Amino acid sequence: MPLWAQAGLWGLLSGGTLVVGAAVAWWVRVPRLVIAGVMAFGAGVLISALAFDLVDEAETTGGLGPAVGGLALGATTYVAANLVLNARGARHRKRSGDQQPSEDEQAGSGTAIAVGALLDGIPESTVLGLSLTAGHGVGVAVLAAIVISNLPEGLSSSAGMKRKGRSAGFVFGVWGAIAVASGIAALLGYALLDGAPTDVVAVITAVAAGAILAMVADTMVPEAFERTHVFNGAICTAGFIVAFAISRS
Repeated sequence: MPLWAQAGLWGLLSGGTLVVGAAVAWWVRVPRLVIAGVMAFGAGVLISALAFDLVDEAETTGGLGPAVGGLALGATTYVAANLVLNARGARHRKRSGDQQPSEDEQAGSGTAIAVGALLDGIPESTVLGLSLTAGHGVGVAVLAAIVISNLPEGLSSSAGMKRKGRSAGFVFGVWGAIAVASGIAALLGYALLDGAPTDVVAVITAVAAGAILAMVADTMVPEAFERTHVFNGAICTAGFIVAFAISRS
């Protein structure tokens, strides 16, 4: 199978765990404490993958300047886009409680939540496709981090959507579309950058890493901390350790 097709399939697979999380939230009553705990674990997993795979790779291949600059650019771009979406009702898109607005409470919030979910998922999928350009197969640690973190993201966000009266068509339509978009993003990440200069790949990797880190801090950590409180750090660290172990195995 061509590598571009493999990249697309890996992206679709990783994005598909969002749909799995949504299905669990829709048909199973999961305690919010459990959702928050899994979210904290997923946040730790992503932070580890950022530190030991993406940022380390960007600095090693492109140098400190491009890595730092890319991180700052990615985080700034994400935060700017997030501010626009937050004003339109997407601020609490990963919350499992009553924080998300319904369409009656804020018109257009459903669209904003959907676009916000897309904003959260594209950087992850892009770096998944980028990992194949090295010629060593998909980055296992990055793939594991995305899969592990996507499950609680889909679960928590969908629980909040359901509580606010969003329909099953909306919920599964959003996550199904994000799964497809994840596959396309991974495919393009490989197809457009395979053979590109290493410093260019390094900068783009760092930009994606900065966006992911900002996403973790802005959307995952608040949901996790609200319920886990003093245990949040320990659970997050457990996720970090698991991802670190995977990256070094």
